[in-house]
Amino acid sequence: MSNRADTARPVGRAAAVVATLLCGVLLVFAYLNKARCAGGPFDSDGRSEMFDHIKDSRVCYSDIQFLWLGRSINEHVFPYISGGITPDGTLTGGAVEYPVLSGLLMWLGALGAHDDAAFLLHSALLLAPFALLTAWLLGRLSGPAALLWSVSPPLLLYAFHNWELPVVCMSVAAVYVVTALPRYSLRARGIAAAVLLAIGFCLKLYPGIFVLPLLIYVLTRGDEPRDGDVRPLRGYDVRGALAVVAAAAGTVVAINLPFAVAGYEGWRASITFQQLREADITTNSLWYWGLRPLFGDTAGSEASFQDVVSAASPVLVLVSFVLALGLGWKRYSSGEAYPWVGVSGAMLCGFLLFHKVHSPQYTLWLIPFLVLLAVPWSAVAGYLLADAAIGIGVFRYFYALASGESADLEQHVVQFGVWGRALLLAVFFFAFLRAHPRARVVDPAPVPKYNSGDLVSIYR
Repeated sequence: MSNRADTARPVGRAAAVVATLLCGVLLVFAYLNKARCAGGPFDSDGRSEMFDHIKDSRVCYSDIQFLWLGRSINEHVFPYISGGITPDGTLTGGAVEYPVLSGLLMWLGALGAHDDAAFLLHSALLLAPFALLTAWLLGRLSGPAALLWSVSPPLLLYAFHNWELPVVCMSVAAVYVVTALPRYSLRARGIAAAVLLAIGFCLKLYPGIFVLPLLIYVLTRGDEPRDGDVRPLRGYDVRGALAVVAAAAGTVVAINLPFAVAGYEGWRASITFQQLREADITTNSLWYWGLRPLFGDTAGSEASFQDVVSAASPVLVLVSFVLALGLGWKRYSSGEAYPWVGVSGAMLCGFLLFHKVHSPQYTLWLIPFLVLLAVPWSAVAGYLLADAAIGIGVFRYFYALASGESADLEQHVVQFGVWGRALLLAVFFFAFLRAHPRARVVDPAPVPKYNSGDLVSIYR
């Protein structure tokens, strides 16, 4: 093994260990931050009586604690099998608004819990291992840059805000499988990564979009030798690309089918809920803060605004996806491997920028790409500042509105966060497409030899 490999091994492992340990420490504080809203006395439904009074003023609100009521979680009803959704978008019975694996995690977190404080604690214990595994994988992939995940404000603010940690872990694990396990064939790694992304899709949907750039990466044979600047030496791997699609689709069907068969209305309700959701003051999107004021306050203006958003948002998201995939292909045509991780990050930026809902905890989705890809640290710092303005400011804004006090300062803070974040998402969209990995600290391994011209042994 080369000297480079000998030095890479301990560096990657040391960074992974440090990132994991520090992540564990921060998770304790992340839990304590949310737990400030939970505790006795409780009402008859197990809701902490202080929750509604302090959740915004002390910025300790979490969806986990909030959803103890309203989704039959407190009654320990198994999700999706019963229930449905009313015409006005109210979920009933065991229906929840998330894909089936997140609903299953919610149900598991409630086992043995009889109040929202216990539900929060059980959920935190259930979710924490995913954050730790993410830290380990990022440390192995990117070295010290993984500390951005382990000790940054977003993990402190959002680790136990919602059920994001498992889906982030699936996305990072998919990158790790493709990048760090060269001893297996690219097709095998692509199929395994597709399964992981499909599991992520069944948690929070967004990793499903990464299957498209992964498919192209497998189709073009990744970093294998090239015949000129256009084709891989051995031709396109069409069968491998189809296997990636089949693995992803098969996993999604296998996970969802039992729920759909056992309780179609409850299963379908999660999709309907998201379709009916509107761009309002709670969604932190550029649609509400940028477009809504243009419609004024006349009769019918709100309905017109929502109609425009419902039409424009998916179109712009789709356009951003096509643009990212196309720019990735342009980079491939110039002689480089298809940048599937960068394209995935750019697609995520397009989704976050144009989707009608942008919850604060979505920042956890983006952080791994800021770790994996060499984008300017100054832009990363700016994004974290804008995100903190949202993650803290929006709750202070809600508190000021509810208390009848002047909310001008809080509104300006929120607007700074919304527009700062939007601007930097646009910057990251193009930066990701040009970026290379921050570090390669996993063990390199040789790829097979090919007999063509002067081509000899090639190492990744």
